[in-house]
Order: sequence, then C-alpha cells, then structure tokens
Amino acid sequence: MSEDEGLDYASSGVDIDLEGASVGALVGALSRSVRKSGTHGAPVDLPGGFGGLVEFGDNLLALATDGVGSKLQIASKLNAWHGVGIDCMAMNVNDLLCVGAEPIAFVDYIATPKPEPEVHAALGASLAEACTRARVTLAGGETASLPGIVTELDMSGTALGWLPKGEAITGENLQDGDVLIGLPSSGIHSNGFSLVRKVIEVSGANINEAAPFSAEHSSRIIERFSEGEITLGEVLLNPTRIYCDPLVDLIKACRSNEGPCGISDLHAIAHITGGGLSNLLRLHDSLGYHISNPMSPQPEFTWVQQTGGISEREMYRTFNMGVGMMVATPASTSQAVLNWLNGRLKGCQIVGEVVDNGHKVTHINPEIVFEHY
Repeated sequence: MSEDEGLDYASSGVDIDLEGASVGALVGALSRSVRKSGTHGAPVDLPGGFGGLVEFGDNLLALATDGVGSKLQIASKLNAWHGVGIDCMAMNVNDLLCVGAEPIAFVDYIATPKPEPEVHAALGASLAEACTRARVTLAGGETASLPGIVTELDMSGTALGWLPKGEAITGENLQDGDVLIGLPSSGIHSNGFSLVRKVIEVSGANINEAAPFSAEHSSRIIERFSEGEITLGEVLLNPTRIYCDPLVDLIKACRSNEGPCGISDLHAIAHITGGGLSNLLRLHDSLGYHISNPMSPQPEFTWVQQTGGISEREMYRTFNMGVGMMVATPASTSQAVLNWLNGRLKGCQIVGEVVDNGHKVTHINPEIVFEHY
C-alpha cells in the first residue's frame, strides 16, 4: 500500500479473502459425523453456516461459537470490561437467530497470561448481564492461565439453541422480490477492530479523551463507564446489540400464527458481522440482493472512514455500517413485519430487496458490489 492510499482491513493485518480460503480448507478436510440420520446428534445440512444444526428427537439443537476479537485490546487498555461479555454473547446468539433457533444456554472460555480477580469479577458481571439480555442460562465455562502462549486476555464462547424439527430458517425459500428489513446496530459491534485500532494508531487519537465527533444517533444509547464528555473509548466499546429481543419473539409469534406473518414468510435472517453486506450471499446459492435504502451509519463509522482514508466499499466489506441484522420476507408481509419490529426496536427500516441478479450484492452506491462472501 503506497503512502497516498487509504487504509484497508488487509493492511491492518486481517485479510478477509485469505480467511475465507483458510476456513474453506478446514471445512474441506473435515469428515462427516459418525452419528447417523435419525439419531440424536446427527448433522442437519444447513446452507449459509450462521449456526450448526443437529437432530434431537422432535427438535433440532443449534450451536454457534465465536469470540470478541481484538476489541478486547481496547477494553484492556481502558481496563473497561463491562461490555465484553455482552459482545461475546451477542456474536453467538445472534448467529443462532439466523437459523430460527431460540438461544437457551451459553458457555464461555477465557484465556489469560495470569489470573486477575478484579478483571474476572468484571467479566462475570458482564456475562450475567449478557445472559439477561439474551434470556439464556450460563451453563458453565473455562478459564485458562497460559503464560507464554497468550499475551493478552482472550474471550470466546459457545451458545446452544433449539427449534422444532422442520422449521429451520435457511434462506432456501427466498424469492426474487422479497423485501429486506434492517435492524439497527448499536455501533461497530465486534468486527473490524484491527482496522479501527490501525486508524487510532495512524491518527494519534486518544481513546481516553472526548470523542472527536458527536456520538449521538437515534438507534442507540452509549453505555457509559466514565464521567464527563463521552470518550472515544466509550463509543468504540459500546456493547454489541443482542437481538433475542425482538427476534425470538417474532419467530415464536409467527410459529403460533399470532405474529405479523406465518413462519413460512420469514424467508431468511442474516447477521451482518465480519464481511459486512457480503454476509447476505450466505443465504442462497443463486439469488442476489440490492440495498436501495441503506441505514444511516453511526458517526464513528464516518470518523473511521475519513480518518483512515478508507473506501466506501471497504467500509461495507468490513463493518455493519449501522445495520446489525436483516430479515427477508415477501413484499406482501413486509410492512406488517416492519411495524411489528419497530414496536419493539426503534429504527428498523426496509433497506432493500432480493433480486435475481447473478448472486451478488449491489448498492445504491455503484462502487459497492460483492460477488462472494
């Protein structure tokens, strides 16, 4: 990258395409489960990969595993751990929602160079709050002291969910003309922080000082941990939104025919995480998506982009840009679903539509096109 070029995710140390190839290589080397179809634990094919499904009698169990990532390095610098358990929970349970599962339990894993009781107490409090927001049981966990292997605290977890057999939301029912409804994010969430930290480094910004922009945005409230003006660190550490409320309730209501549509009309749900809008390509093998009415990103995205000289396409490839989840439903039920969601989470809006355009994501900005995840 030349000096007059802007930053991108790869230059900050994370190559999304290389990661995708590596994951593909890993998956290609895995063998099938020894458990046979019709038995507990037998695998269930699931396009998209937002969560894994296994058989369990008349139900299916869903599993997802993920971590907080390098957002933890900012938390460590500020000694502010109040949100990281929420981040860890969110990255997992939000994936389970995408397959139509209700999250019910969670286990965490913490690796640290040395035990620090005060830090672990803060992490415990954060996990307790996360369980409340996600409506799950903390069923256990593991803390490992690994001097020489890890140099900073790392945190990950695994979430368990369930759903009735035959009622998984997979994206296979998507149709040309379906409407995409966006649910607002609470900020950067827990993806792209290698690039965020690079922007902080090259700009010389101080995360302990007041944010160099107004942090106000209609879709969120900053969860404070200091007094005075809202700091840059507080904005960046704002916890990832957990979407169990309202999406678990939406799925349940639709299954019982008491919601704004039937469960068969919830054609797909996507978690907009690492990879940004390209996550939509995980929902279907051939259909595409056009973002005709993008949500307004929170101001920290604008600051990161302008400070780092980052292209619009790279921003939408790396970050959620204001939309944390998307729900796809037929046009005939889209307004009813939107009204239902807005009654529980303000700021939801129709952001685009499913199109038969050769399996790609397009945008009102013609520079933003994604043809692979």
